[in-house]
Amino acid sequence: MLFRDIIGQQEVKQHLVELVQHNRLSHALLFLGKEGSGALPLAITFAEYISLIPQTSLSAGSSLFGEEPAIKPVLPSSAQEAEEWMLKQPGFSKIKDLVHPDIHFSYPVITKKPGTPPISTDYISEWREFVKNYPYGNVYDWLQFIGAENKQGNITANECNDIIRKLSLKSFESEYKILILWLPEYLGNEGNKLLKLIEEPPPNTLFILVAENESQILPTILSRCQLVRIPALDTKDIEEALISRNKTEPQIARQTASVSEGNYREALQMLQHAEEDWQSLLRDWLNAILKTGPVAQTRWVDEISKLGRERQKQFLRYFNHLLEQAIRIDILGDSYYLPEKEKDFALRLNKIAGLEQQQAVIKELDNAAYYIERNANAKILFHALTIKLYHIIQDKIVFLTT
Repeated sequence: MLFRDIIGQQEVKQHLVELVQHNRLSHALLFLGKEGSGALPLAITFAEYISLIPQTSLSAGSSLFGEEPAIKPVLPSSAQEAEEWMLKQPGFSKIKDLVHPDIHFSYPVITKKPGTPPISTDYISEWREFVKNYPYGNVYDWLQFIGAENKQGNITANECNDIIRKLSLKSFESEYKILILWLPEYLGNEGNKLLKLIEEPPPNTLFILVAENESQILPTILSRCQLVRIPALDTKDIEEALISRNKTEPQIARQTASVSEGNYREALQMLQHAEEDWQSLLRDWLNAILKTGPVAQTRWVDEISKLGRERQKQFLRYFNHLLEQAIRIDILGDSYYLPEKEKDFALRLNKIAGLEQQQAVIKELDNAAYYIERNANAKILFHALTIKLYHIIQDKIVFLTT
């Protein structure tokens, strides 16, 4: 994997290359970025770059983890130079296939054989295939990829012991041993086993933790890491990626990118389910909430409960998108451009609810998406959400009709 394979994130790429160039690298990095931002492929590419650096590239007596030396190391100063340099290195063929013996991976897994404690190594072949084909996938995609179905993935105490064992060994080919730990949020208190190793690692050992939610990481681990924030992707970068990588029609790519909220995975999901008529589903829901009552509400909840988590999240995201467009129209008026169908619906939403009510609904939709991600019962969740939305907007009722 090369820097060019990662969508956008030019500033982050440059920052990472400069950390290495100026010997400002911590022994433990935390790549913090929301789903679909590219945090994982960035971490992998950076690890591959580090693994190719020979000690001879550094000034005498220095390392990547020291203060800036008097004589600067002979290393690339930009992401483009780093990429060109990587392609010339003899070990590049191994890193591009994720088989470098000194780059280790840890990620949430399930038990593969009954009675055998699960560790990441059990799924290393699947992991290589997943990263190659779905570099912007999330944990749900990964667990479905390995057949977890409704099982919860974890990073266990046994995994922590295996990490300690791997990093205690001498490196094989590189000057550096590197561990990429994807989603440290799945570490329970067992993660405390890694504290000493993170704080006082063996020489030339690098931890790269890749996380989505800072608040769910053990504070003891968080405090020991150098933070690298990965922002949401620019809309333009997603649009260009959809056109060049996914062969999407430019107009569809532009519309999809505009509602993806900086999440490339979500953009791909939207295209995959483009045939879904979310607007009709939303109209039925609002009419059930505001007009037709409990029987229609129950029927609607039964319908959406059958869609599955991913499509339920897509629907909530679509509703959120329309509410955000309604707010923008309310502020910017006719100067704000939207496709005619969406604009008409957004205007209707402005008649139903004012700004404060719309913001309250957005908050409830975000909360619902959060709980869906964590396997909440869909019927209970959408029944509760229906009641909440009724109470938020009941004092201003305008029916949505075709």
